[in-house]
Amino acid sequence: MAPAPPKLFDRRLHRRNRDRAAAHYGDYAFLKERESSHLIERLEDVSRQFDRVLDLGAHDGTLARMLAGHPQTGAVEAGESSPIFRDAAARDGLDVRAIDEEDVDVERAAYDLVTSVLSLHWVNDLPGVLIQIRHALKPDGLFLGCLFGAGTLSELRTAFLEAESEITGGAAPRISPLPGLQDMAGLMQRAGFALPVVDVEHVTVRYDDPFALMRDLKGMGEQAAFAVSEKSPRRPLSRRILARMAEIYAERFADPDGRLRATFNVVWLSGWAPDESQPKPLRPGSARHSMADAVKKARGKDD
Repeated sequence: MAPAPPKLFDRRLHRRNRDRAAAHYGDYAFLKERESSHLIERLEDVSRQFDRVLDLGAHDGTLARMLAGHPQTGAVEAGESSPIFRDAAARDGLDVRAIDEEDVDVERAAYDLVTSVLSLHWVNDLPGVLIQIRHALKPDGLFLGCLFGAGTLSELRTAFLEAESEITGGAAPRISPLPGLQDMAGLMQRAGFALPVVDVEHVTVRYDDPFALMRDLKGMGEQAAFAVSEKSPRRPLSRRILARMAEIYAERFADPDGRLRATFNVVWLSGWAPDESQPKPLRPGSARHSMADAVKKARGKDD
């Protein structure tokens, strides 16, 4: 029996962060809106109709609304863990379900398309969730989504690490650990998706100061939600650490005009639930022509 994955995140705290962000989420949802539009563009590259769709980690229903009005999609359901976000989506007439991304409790082989935009980086068992998503898809159904990946907020991470180490001699985690591109490629294969594709999009947002960035993160419901234990207690930030962090950020990551860079690396995922109709790789040794013969023919032409 495989060991349980480490519990990095406090899901109740994360849900509470989302609840608190819900009332004014529209003021901070620029990345959600941006990546939701990009998902629609990627979907339009696929010549298929998707009669039943689940949007997982829907927030206020930004992507679900786009999907509901799209000619390629039929019935759209929004899955969201925050009751306040669910209420907001329901007021827009969306079909909303209470679904925690860590427990995709839906009917098996029920959906033609499952989507997720900027939510899955908060789950503790990402391999398990990807398997659950594949199980929710009909044969030859598509999963298309994105999450924040390694290198996101590297500037803020560095500034906090250096400031806290300098002042206290140690540093607590302040920015979530995030999966890299190769990690996600391996996880998609392990989860059993056919024809998986993983790529990364680099987004730079500029701020007057790091506190404006931190306000945006809070407004998105993206502030820290680490699980607390005896080995990893929650350590409050002092004003001294915050002030030194701001100094380091400005020293290290300012553009010539004085504004500060904040990097968001968005990892995009797509994969299909296996089906007999999909193209299969050739069996080893089944090629009709050898590479050696091809090389001989090419040399003969050169001669």
